[in-house]
Amino acid sequence: MISGRDSCGYVSTHNSPAQNRSEELEENGMPRFPLAVPGGAGEVLLHACCAPCSGAIVECMLENGVRPTVFYFNPNICPQAEYERRKAESIRHVESLGLPFADGDYDHDAWRRQVRGLEQEPERGARCMVCFRMRLSVAAQYAHAHGFTVFATTLASSRWKDLRQINQAGCEAAASFSGFTFWEQNWRKGGLSERRNALIKQYGFYNQTYCGCEFGLRKRLIASTM
Repeated sequence: MISGRDSCGYVSTHNSPAQNRSEELEENGMPRFPLAVPGGAGEVLLHACCAPCSGAIVECMLENGVRPTVFYFNPNICPQAEYERRKAESIRHVESLGLPFADGDYDHDAWRRQVRGLEQEPERGARCMVCFRMRLSVAAQYAHAHGFTVFATTLASSRWKDLRQINQAGCEAAASFSGFTFWEQNWRKGGLSERRNALIKQYGFYNQTYCGCEFGLRKRLIASTM
């Protein structure tokens, strides 16, 4: 494994080429969850929020002949110990598949400045939209700078998030660059949600109980006392 910080300031680790996933195909050799990849891209940048949300998506991409580079940029996660725990699980997952992993900077204070004034917004409200725009904008910049023409996000797999907000933020981020596309895909359908749950058990992933930010944690703690 080779690691280092590139000119954009991100730490990247590169493993051997992705392992042959043919054992995960159906007996007829076809993917269980066929995908229509924008532009027929063979490689994409996948912004990942956590290993549980990444598992089924990464597996599905590999089955369809798409090799993802996993980009971890989630400054919303708080406290930092929680961030590090989720990142470690993502690295463990990616390394088990021999895929590239790129680590974005963690600056929670910068994230807090972005959402200032929106602290009381509900889940799926304006604060979430600002959060998605920040994270996907950085993911798009990294993807474009490293020669990708398509990027996607595992945020779209969570039933707790507004898919319209995620797609809007992703498309806005992609629009900043020519010949660059955000992959709008509903990763919750076609059995992928069930596969997600199966892979959490298979890998023994740490499965968090809140989205990541302190506001989501506060909501969970309040709900647990009611």
